Amino acid sequence: MKPNLLILNHLSDHHLEQIQQAFHIFYAPTPAKRAEAAIAHGAEIQAVLTIGSIGFTANEIAAMPQLSLICALGAGYENIDVAAARLRGIVVANGAGTNDACVADHAMGLLLAAVRGIPQLGVAVHQGIWRTALPFPAAVSYKRLGIVGLGTIGQQIAKRALGFDMEIAYHGRSARSGVAFTYFESLLGLAKWADFLVIATPGGAATKHLINREVLDALGPNGVLVNIARGSVVDTEALAQALRQNRIAAAGLDVYESEPEPPQQLMHLPNVVLTPHVAGWSPESVDATVRMFLDNGGRHFSGQAVLTPV
Repeated sequence: MKPNLLILNHLSDHHLEQIQQAFHIFYAPTPAKRAEAAIAHGAEIQAVLTIGSIGFTANEIAAMPQLSLICALGAGYENIDVAAARLRGIVVANGAGTNDACVADHAMGLLLAAVRGIPQLGVAVHQGIWRTALPFPAAVSYKRLGIVGLGTIGQQIAKRALGFDMEIAYHGRSARSGVAFTYFESLLGLAKWADFLVIATPGGAATKHLINREVLDALGPNGVLVNIARGSVVDTEALAQALRQNRIAAAGLDVYESEPEPPQQLMHLPNVVLTPHVAGWSPESVDATVRMFLDNGGRHFSGQAVLTPV
């Protein structure tokens, strides 16, 4: 008999059909459907599939007596109440490693677009403005790149930056062994050193507004910020003010505090590039993370340890 699975995030019909081969699905990708499913089927649910930004609460865990597995589709799990799950002996797993390369690709794309002003240059072409009427766009190669959070995604970003002959340093809770890059104990110290600052740290309460006015001022008027982590890491109002006042040069963001609504403070600013939280999305990466979930689910319900426990 197939385990009962509650899915809280949007998935394509193809992936739903793929998962349905192994699970009996209750699909609830909206808040209303989520609440309805919890009331109607909470007593039956044995597994939950979600994403970090949607999460899964302690109250929801308490309402599902048969629940034994919670999986995040992707690496982030910041809004899953892991402590409540552990109190019940519920296994929590994620999709670590399935979209790292895709996110790193997107981070470099945002950096190039923000530094070179590529969206603005495209607008200029459509307006009939030629290069002789425009300021020189800055170069990316041979600059200093600071990475906040040198996990698997941060290391993938660093690998790509080396192809641009960039000098790389990082900040995190502690220095990583076997890493040749310079470690800064202080985030402010890293921001002062860097030309570009890329955020690749986990979300959650511990990193909320880690990037604030002080950090942005340390980055300085020629600095560029890129965030492919979580919107909560950056103080949106402080960033908007820094961009408007040219206290930093530009920013490229795939994530923001207001999502899925666009960040109104940043809309229409000429020195910001925005994308709708798609850094980890590609056919290859989504296929990989669905396969990882199916592997973890299959192992769990056959009495084996999951591959990517949280």
